[in-house]
Amino acid sequence: MTDLLPAEAIGMAAERIDGRSKVTGSAPYAYEYPAGNPAFAYPLQATVARGVIRSVSTAAAEAVPGVIAVLTPDRSPELTGQDDQELAILQSGNVAFRGQIIGAVIAESPEAARHATGLIGVAYDELDHNVLLDQENPELYAPEKVNPAYDTDTSEGDVEAALAAAAVTVDATYTTPAEHNSPMEPHTTVALWDDAAQRLTLWDSTQGAHNVRSALATVFGLEPEQIQVIADYVGGGFGSKGMPHAPVVLAAMAARAAPGRIVKLAVTRQQMFAFTGYRTPTIQRLRLGADGDGHITAIDHSVVEQTSRIKEFAEQTAVATRIMYASPNRRTSHRLAPLDVPVPSWMRAPGEQPGMFALEVAMDELAAACGIDPVELRIRNEPGTDPESGKPWAQRHLVACLREGARRFGWPQRNPRPAGQRSGDWLVGTGVASSTYPYFAQPSSAEIRYRGDRAYVARVDATDIGTGARTVLTQIAADALKVPLSAVTVEIGNSALPTGSVAGGSGGTSSWGSAITAAARQFRDEHGTSPAAGASTAADMPDNPDSKTYAMHSFGAQFAEVAINSDTGEVRVPRMLGVFSAGRIINPRLARSQFIGGMTMGLSAALFEQSVVDPRFGHVVTQNFADYHIASNADIGAIDVAWLDETDEHSNPMGSRGIGEIGIVGAAAAIANAAYHATGIRMRDLPITADRFL
Repeated sequence: MTDLLPAEAIGMAAERIDGRSKVTGSAPYAYEYPAGNPAFAYPLQATVARGVIRSVSTAAAEAVPGVIAVLTPDRSPELTGQDDQELAILQSGNVAFRGQIIGAVIAESPEAARHATGLIGVAYDELDHNVLLDQENPELYAPEKVNPAYDTDTSEGDVEAALAAAAVTVDATYTTPAEHNSPMEPHTTVALWDDAAQRLTLWDSTQGAHNVRSALATVFGLEPEQIQVIADYVGGGFGSKGMPHAPVVLAAMAARAAPGRIVKLAVTRQQMFAFTGYRTPTIQRLRLGADGDGHITAIDHSVVEQTSRIKEFAEQTAVATRIMYASPNRRTSHRLAPLDVPVPSWMRAPGEQPGMFALEVAMDELAAACGIDPVELRIRNEPGTDPESGKPWAQRHLVACLREGARRFGWPQRNPRPAGQRSGDWLVGTGVASSTYPYFAQPSSAEIRYRGDRAYVARVDATDIGTGARTVLTQIAADALKVPLSAVTVEIGNSALPTGSVAGGSGGTSSWGSAITAAARQFRDEHGTSPAAGASTAADMPDNPDSKTYAMHSFGAQFAEVAINSDTGEVRVPRMLGVFSAGRIINPRLARSQFIGGMTMGLSAALFEQSVVDPRFGHVVTQNFADYHIASNADIGAIDVAWLDETDEHSNPMGSRGIGEIGIVGAAAAIANAAYHATGIRMRDLPITADRFL
C-alpha cells in the first residue's frame, strides 16, 4: 500500500493554469519561437512506393532566390546512428515507401523553400511494392514482443476442445482501418546549431523532450548534454508525437547546414499522412465458446496487422483480451505483415482501441446467441483475479461501472429485440461495451526549490499536450508540500529539467506526480517547514512494490444510442454515456474533458476515420480533412461521463490511475452494438458508414 497524499488541492476542479494564455494566444508553441531572421526547411518526398534513386537534379532549385542549401542523399552529412531506419534519413538512395523524405531545401522564406523543392528532379529505378494488408500474406511472421514488451502469443488450456464442446459459439472476423493522428498542431521543429559550442537546441512539438534528446544524440553521435529540447506548449499529439519521427531529424540536419541560423520546419497537414506515424489496420478473428448459461469456456483472439519493412512496430491488439473475462481456455496471437509503407506507431490507446472493438462486438454477438442481456453477460464472466497473471486486482470495478451506467442510461427499459424501435424514419438502438486500460508509471525525477517568500517551484520534464499537466502537477505539489495551490509554480517541457517520462500510455501524471511527491517529501525532511531561500532537493520516483503484487488496470462501461435512417442509411449518435473506474480523480474539470475527448475520438473512429491507400502508387489518398473525415461538432450528440468515487491505494501516492486513453476504448464497439440493435445488421468492420445498411 502506498503512502497516500491528503486530498486538499487534489480533487479540486481547479481552472487550467495556462488557460488564459492559451485563449489569448500568448502561449508559445514550438513554431512560434521568436527568431529575428529564421530560415525555413521544406522536405522533398519520394513519389514511388519502392525503388532506388538513380539521379537527382538540383540546379533549378538552387537558382531560386533565397535558397540557402539543398540536401539530398549525396550531399548530406553521414549520421552515426543508423540502426533506426526511420530516423536515418538521406543516408542512401533507397526508397522504402511513398512520401519518404529524400531531400530538403533550406531557404529565406517558407514559400521559397517549398517552391524550390518542387523544382528538384528525381529519377528512380522502381521496384515492385506491396502496400495492402492481407491475412494470406506469405511473409506473415510473429514478432518477438508486441508493444511495449508483451508476449506475442499466449495460450492456456485446450481452446479447440472447449470450442468443440461449447453449447454456443461465435466465430467472426473484425477489421479496423489505418487511422492517422491528426492533432490541431502538426509536427513542428525550430532548430539552432551552434558550431563553435557544438550544441543543438530544438524547440519541438513533442510528447517527450528527453526522448527526442536521447534519439538525436544517438543519430548525430552527440552527447545528450550537447542537445537541449524545449516543448513549452504542445497542441495535441495522440501518440504521434510520443516518439521522434523523421522531420525532427531533418530539422536538425537543416540547422547544421546553416550553422548559427535558426531553421523552422512545419510539417503540412498532407505530410502528416506520410511520415509521422499512424494506427495500423487490423484483421482480427474472435472465437468464443460458452455454456448454455453464458459462461465463457473458450476465448481465441488472433490478430494480423502491418508493419514497415524498414522498422518493426507490433501493436498489442489482443492483449486486453487476456484480462477481460474469465475462461479456463484462452489463446491470443499477433502476426505482422511487412509492407512497403511508413512506420506505424502509437495512436491513442494503441492495441486496446482496435482490440476491444473486436472483443466487445464479439461479446455482443455471444449475448445475442445465448439470449442473455449484454450487460448481464459481461457481469457473469467477471474474473475474480487477473486471468493472465493470477494476481489479485488492485481495483476492478467493471461490474459497478456496468450497473451504474445501465441505471443512468435507462438500460432496464430497453427492448431486447433488434430492429424493434423506430422514431419516424429512424431506426433506433442502444448498445454497451466494456473499457479497459492498464496502469503505467515510468521512471521520472523531480526537483523542489524554495524561492523564498513562501514560493516553491516543482521542476520535472513533463509535457502538457493539452491535457492540463501543469495544473494537476501544481495540485499534487501543493498537497505534497502541504502548502496552498498559489504557493507552487511548476516548470515543465524542457530536457534541461529532471528527467520525465513521455506523455503517453496514460502514465504521465502517475510518473511525474510520484516523482514530485518524492522530491517534496524529501525536501521537507531535509529543510523542514521554514527552508532558506534557494534550498532545493531532487529525487527519483520510488519503486512501487505493489506493482509486482497486484494487477493494475482501469475499467469502464460505454453506452451508446444510435439512430439510422431507414431510407438513406445515415448514422447518428444522439447520446453516449461512459462510467469509469480510474482511481482518485485529481481534477474533475480536466478529467471530464479527457473522458469526453476520448469518447468523441471513439465516435469518430466508429463512424468516419479511415486512411485509404491507393495500391497502385502506395500512398494515402485521404490527406486532408475534406477526405479524411473526423467527427465535428454537428456529429456529436449528448455525451455524459461519470466515474466511481474511489482511491487506488496500490497505484501511487495520489491514489490515481491514467484517464487519457480509456475514454476511447470500447466507444466504437458500443456504437456498433447499438447499430445492430437498431437494424439487426451486424457491424464487424470500421468505419460504420451509410452504405453498410443499404
